[in-house]
Formats: sequence, structure tokens, C-alpha cells
Amino acid sequence: MNKRQALIATALATVCAASGPLALADGGKEKCYGIAKAGQNDCADAGGAHSCAGQAKVDKGASEWKYVAKGTCVDKEKGSLTPPKSK
Repeated sequence: MNKRQALIATALATVCAASGPLALADGGKEKCYGIAKAGQNDCADAGGAHSCAGQAKVDKGASEWKYVAKGTCVDKEKGSLTPPKSK
């Protein structure tokens, strides 16, 4: 990774970190794991595969997540409120 790529990655990680608490501030959303489509995750992979939004490689990856309305993750989306356990 060259310096430019490292700076871009750092900037994107900062944006993701800053947007997480803001999105939760209203209390009406929660992280739902295992429902994000490829390229449509909301931020960093829980397993450390990547550091920001839009980088999911597969649909419904267990460690990928999206914000959903509170109380809808398990009922409607068939997702999980907790990330998968590390192996």
C-alpha cells in the first residue's frame, strides 16, 4: 500500500467511525449482522476484513452489518444483533 492509499484508507475509516455514533444517537436504529448485500454494508466488517462502508464482497456475509430500525433485525431481516464468534 502506498502513502496515498494509506491516507485514503485512514480518511475513510475516520468517516465510518464518526458516522456510527451519530446514526445511533436517535436510539431508533441498531446494527444488524448478516443482511448486507455486497457493497452495501454500513461500516467496517466485524471480523476485520475491511475498514469502511461499501466494501462487503458477498451478500449476507455474517460479519457485515447495516443499521435497521430497532426491533426489526431478527424479526424481518433474519439477521443477528451480534457479530459471529471469531474462530
